[in-house]
Amino acid sequence: MMLRPIAFIGLLFLVISFGGQNVTAASAAELKIGVMNVQKVLLDSVSGKSAKNLFEAKAKELKGKFQNDENALSAMQQEIEKKSSAWSAEKKEAQVREYQKKGREYQVKTEDARFELKQLQDKELEPILKTLQSVVEAYGKKNGYTVILDSKAGVLYANSAVDISADLTKALDQAMKK
Repeated sequence: MMLRPIAFIGLLFLVISFGGQNVTAASAAELKIGVMNVQKVLLDSVSGKSAKNLFEAKAKELKGKFQNDENALSAMQQEIEKKSSAWSAEKKEAQVREYQKKGREYQVKTEDARFELKQLQDKELEPILKTLQSVVEAYGKKNGYTVILDSKAGVLYANSAVDISADLTKALDQAMKK
């Protein structure tokens, strides 16, 4: 008796699953799918290249600022390793504490620099990404696309014929000129 309801539910599930496939297959034939690589579009666009150059210049500037601190920490560590056996316990403790203090200060500075770089990146990319969003929507509507996917976000395979990254890069460049 208990087997009949289970069999009925299983049969109902099969009918729904396979019965719906004909409709899905017919609908899929009407779909127009485009794939884009957002990172490639950003890096190939004029505004994306400009933002990247600005970001790299700021990163290089900050790295230059920290080079002296890094060298001083390295020299201090080497001095402690070489001379610690000749120092008194108090002198050794004081030097190790000073080294740790400078190390923490260096970490705080580098964290601040990372935060500054992240803010710069967000500030530079936000208007580009907003414009790209509207460009993708307009391009999709104009060219009859049902869906446009990011190739790096879960797309395992896409034929190169559906890759519209180059077209979107051109459209983004035109939109950013305005």
